[in-house]
Amino acid sequence: MKIVKVRDIRIGGKNPLCLIAGPCVIEDEKVTFEIAKKLKEIAEKLEIPFIFKSSYDKANRSSLNSYRGPGLKKGLEILSRIKQKLKIPVLSDVHCQQDIKKASEILDVIQIPALLSRQTDLILKAASTQKPINIKKGQFLSPWAVKNIIEKALSTGNQNILITERGISFGYHNLVADFRALPIMRKFGYPVIFDATHSVQYPAGASLSSSGASEFVPYLARAAAAVGCDGLFLEVHTNPKTALCDGPNMLALKDLLRLLQAVKEIDQLIKK
Repeated sequence: MKIVKVRDIRIGGKNPLCLIAGPCVIEDEKVTFEIAKKLKEIAEKLEIPFIFKSSYDKANRSSLNSYRGPGLKKGLEILSRIKQKLKIPVLSDVHCQQDIKKASEILDVIQIPALLSRQTDLILKAASTQKPINIKKGQFLSPWAVKNIIEKALSTGNQNILITERGISFGYHNLVADFRALPIMRKFGYPVIFDATHSVQYPAGASLSSSGASEFVPYLARAAAAVGCDGLFLEVHTNPKTALCDGPNMLALKDLLRLLQAVKEIDQLIKK
């Protein structure tokens, strides 16, 4: 398996499971910084490699009136300060080709959202930066279809590819996690991350916004570690009930330490 390096973090193979975590979207600098700081402290305590994630613009919201974030310029400035002050790598998603040049100057990992995972030109543009890219598998795609996505990125010469599983569509407004997808996708030779928070989402389940069942996040996270994955993706908030985006499927920060302790033990057992 290809080992993907994000600064001093090595992802894939027998390397320890890494954590990609943070609030769904940047709400304001203070809240985002405090969450990032606490996540770093928890990750360091457990010796888990950590990449901070938050979106500067969520361009795929259910409603025109949904909060999208501070935008490219201000959002990247906030992520840059968090990166410098806390000395942690940062990840955010890009929705259009025009953002990629500026985003690549700040981000350590460029993420392709699930709903755009078949957008060839977007993937080629992002991969051409030669930065690590995390491509979230669309909830409308089979795990076998990921091979085509990987080949698009590889065509640019970039081998720093992560693939994230986030559930598949299961009727209207529902997702289900098929854990067969993890070993299937890992066979393509690149690290696979499991998104335990978006996998419990009910897309557009609240009419004007998505809903979710966050109580199942710990179960899916532990199951993914047991099946075998290279990283865990979690959207985390101090108070999911007041979050401006994806609150119903986010994990409460107070529950993270206990979950990661269990996940780390499982990961270590599997990788023996």
